[in-house]
Amino acid sequence: MTSLVDATLLITGANGGLGSHFARIALERGARRVYATARSPREATDSRIVPLALDVTSSASVRAAVQAAADTTIVVNNAGIAGGNSLLSTDLDEVRRVFDTNVFGALSVAQAFAPVLARNGGGALIDVHSALSWLARAGAYSASKAALWSITNSLRLELQAQGTQVLGAHLGYADTPMTEGLDVAKADPADIVAAIYDALESGEHEVLADAVSVTVKAAVSQPLPVLYPELAR
Repeated sequence: MTSLVDATLLITGANGGLGSHFARIALERGARRVYATARSPREATDSRIVPLALDVTSSASVRAAVQAAADTTIVVNNAGIAGGNSLLSTDLDEVRRVFDTNVFGALSVAQAFAPVLARNGGGALIDVHSALSWLARAGAYSASKAALWSITNSLRLELQAQGTQVLGAHLGYADTPMTEGLDVAKADPADIVAAIYDALESGEHEVLADAVSVTVKAAVSQPLPVLYPELAR
């Protein structure tokens, strides 16, 4: 288990949505410092929040972040982009753009910060997935989250020897800018982040952070027409 007390976190995609809640709630739970990263990070009014430029799709940017945040003990891979257009009609360059951020960007951060976490006592890596890791939808987004889920499971095995806790976090729809145009029930992002941090501090490997993720995970073992009623025609 990993405590947030006196921890130093690096959070990707920290400008808004879940990211800002990851920063705020970590400090409320006793974190010492938060590196709030984004391509164009926002200024912070709290001296414990350090804005840090980071483009997860740029190797040079990731390396610079490692140098700037060498005291990191918890990494939160939260950066992600949407991609809901049809896989059959979307240009492959657009599909690659989604995977570059949601999959390879997260892996790049994990690779770069793994030695940092090891030097600082092991710490933790949190990867933000989705209930769509298990439930496919049109477009590249759910495919990218499924890939990240599998990568996280492999990283958990590889990082075990250095004492790094790896937590995969799944959620349905949080009330964030990414879901603004969706007519669905949305969870409070603060509740989502609180559930993720509870799991971290309890030593969990995976957390289903809302009712949607619980429901979808339970249905995964069912025949495909249960998940996809359109197949039952």
